[in-house]
Amino acid sequence: MIIKKVTDNEFKKYGQVLKNYNCKELIENMKTTPLPRKVIYQPSIKELENLKIAEDLGAREFGGLPIQIGYCNGNNYLLNAVEYHRSSEVNVAATDLILLLGCQQDIEGDYSYDTSKIEAFLIPAGTIIEVYATTLHYAPCNANENGFRCVVVLPRDTNLPLENRINKSGEDALLFARNKWLIGHSDTDLGDKGAFIGLIGENISIK
Repeated sequence: MIIKKVTDNEFKKYGQVLKNYNCKELIENMKTTPLPRKVIYQPSIKELENLKIAEDLGAREFGGLPIQIGYCNGNNYLLNAVEYHRSSEVNVAATDLILLLGCQQDIEGDYSYDTSKIEAFLIPAGTIIEVYATTLHYAPCNANENGFRCVVVLPRDTNLPLENRINKSGEDALLFARNKWLIGHSDTDLGDKGAFIGLIGENISIK
């Protein structure tokens, strides 16, 4: 698979590289976070939310909304699923990592999505990006054999369990957690966890 640069024009429909942020303290704190063989996601880490950059991101990137700062760390080479939110997501690459991205607009009327439309982008360590609300994404992939560490910033309570059951019809069938709409691949066990299985084609691998 061709891996493009986050500075390439092709990235512009998915997000933007943010400027005028000092991420050094945030990245330094990420060095002590776990880096397991599999992928782990923690939506809210107090130590990260207490840093100065948290106040800046809440005010400037989320317009004053309450935010959460967590991380997605581990080792991964597969797409497995795509998700989207009703809000942008901010990522800080604490290590080099690769994001597999698509467009919500390419989801079909039956809520299936053709994985051949996915594009891969290298996010170098130290880079801070905004991933637009209409961008399909999921867990990062390894840029090298040492795994990845990625800061994830979202509106408060995103990705937490749903409080109320909803009728699983139409787009509502994709609603997997708070502010999280997800389409899984049949190669995974996500269907057993209640996810909508609608990825058509190969479960993209960057290996």
